[in-house]
Amino acid sequence: MRSDRIKSGVQQAPARSMLRAVGVGDEDFGKPFVGVVNTYTDGMPCNVHLRDLAQWLKEGLREAGVVPFEFGAPAISDGIAMGTPGMRASLVSREVIADSVELVSMGYLYDGMAVLSGCDKTIPGGVMGVIRSEVPGIVLYGGTIAPGIWKERKLTIVSVFEAVGQYAAGRLSEAELREVEKHAIPGAGACGGQYTANTMAMVLEVLGISPMGYNSIPATRPEKAEATYRAGAILAEAIRNGWKPKDFLTRGSFLNAIATVAATGGSTNAVLHLLAIAHEVGIPLNLDDFDEVSRRTPVIADLLPWGTYTAWELYEAGGTPLVFHRLLEAGLLDGEQKTITGRTLAEEVQACVRETPGQQVVVPVERAFKSHGGLVILRGNLAPDGAVLKVAGTERTFFEGPARVFDSEEAAMEQVLRGHIRPGDVVVIRYVGPKGAPGMPEMLSVTSAIVGEGLGPDVALLTDGRFSGGTRGLMIGHIAPEAQVGGPIALLQEGDRIRIDVDNRLLEVLVPQEELDRRRASWKPKPPAFTQGVFARYAALVEQANRGAILRNG
Repeated sequence: MRSDRIKSGVQQAPARSMLRAVGVGDEDFGKPFVGVVNTYTDGMPCNVHLRDLAQWLKEGLREAGVVPFEFGAPAISDGIAMGTPGMRASLVSREVIADSVELVSMGYLYDGMAVLSGCDKTIPGGVMGVIRSEVPGIVLYGGTIAPGIWKERKLTIVSVFEAVGQYAAGRLSEAELREVEKHAIPGAGACGGQYTANTMAMVLEVLGISPMGYNSIPATRPEKAEATYRAGAILAEAIRNGWKPKDFLTRGSFLNAIATVAATGGSTNAVLHLLAIAHEVGIPLNLDDFDEVSRRTPVIADLLPWGTYTAWELYEAGGTPLVFHRLLEAGLLDGEQKTITGRTLAEEVQACVRETPGQQVVVPVERAFKSHGGLVILRGNLAPDGAVLKVAGTERTFFEGPARVFDSEEAAMEQVLRGHIRPGDVVVIRYVGPKGAPGMPEMLSVTSAIVGEGLGPDVALLTDGRFSGGTRGLMIGHIAPEAQVGGPIALLQEGDRIRIDVDNRLLEVLVPQEELDRRRASWKPKPPAFTQGVFARYAALVEQANRGAILRNG
């Protein structure tokens, strides 16, 4: 065991002495040591219950013959930071979490790692850190929140963002806005639709690094505790077999993951995170893979934000294993891919698949809601290196209109709330990319306000930033190259005609190339927003969105 290097030999007496001081006994020195990474915080609902789950996990690990040691990693609430400068911290935190897991794993020479995750970036950050640790590891998702209820209407956090737009448009009173605010978030758990957290939690199950069916158990269901306890034995068995993530994560695993995102209308953030996770494993993955898999994968789950049901209701219908079962039946997943248990994906699904009679959430492929999946990759003279659109949130496949150009989210939001955005406009928000913001913030406040004002079908939005999983409408993000590095989006001027052609995968500005070249000759990058600290380091090292916004090694 790796931890033997701090547990045995005369020279390691000081290390053993330190460990005895925290409760390690003679009988424990022959057992594997495991780091339990807890992203608990009482500052948001997504992770507030992870302290309790950590106790169940550690008890399960001890029962399975493993000695657990708990430590913390940061968690940024996208819902709280959204629309503020704090949103710059969200994607940056993915790298900090991964670094934290890697550092502690190496510093203590643990034999295994377990991550308890909740809000969005704790999930991919945890996986990336576990992979780097080069030991057996497991990532557990705290679970979705229950839907809020007001006037017999189901609410999620997106309901509140859209209510702001409804209020600005005079379609909702201030008192009604307050009622939506008060009822949308009823307790612990992450945002309740097929937004980024639930999308990535599902992805981890199909990748095999989370126990099958575990992540779809909601945060406050009583069975979550028992399932967390059982996860300890799963990790202990992986440690005994030396079964590391790199031993079972393959290109086929990642293509399976893309298919599940496409089939459920999942978050565009999955593109960034799967590219980054694949990079950690050394698996080749690119934007074209997302488009190709999505083209052949129908949408079979009727989930918010584009559809009807919450993640809680997906669990009641049968959970993520039911989605996987449907895709396996249709030959749209490779069931021979291995998981943390050493068993195949098909074996894991078969062992726990269930379906509630009469459920309407997940349908067979032959009755799919849409014939193709939710992810589309666009290219053209505005996005030579690609851009991402979630078509599950819109029925429009062609749009042409004048650019309304903003160099910040705040400037765009001000014009939206003042009613200055008109049907047919193409809102452009730039200099909010990985380097420009830095941190590639999500535009949920703006997109939700547009939808809330009733403009969703009639206004398009382009950005070198990204979108929340709760975004719906003709919203195109991840434009690469970004404005800060001189991407074509930096050359746009107010009123330029922009064409979006989804069927032909094109994103173009209808301006002659000679004019774009003239504009480029006078273009200069904006001064960096930060000159020291973590944000300055991030901006200096981060790659473009088409590479997953990963950090260069130097």
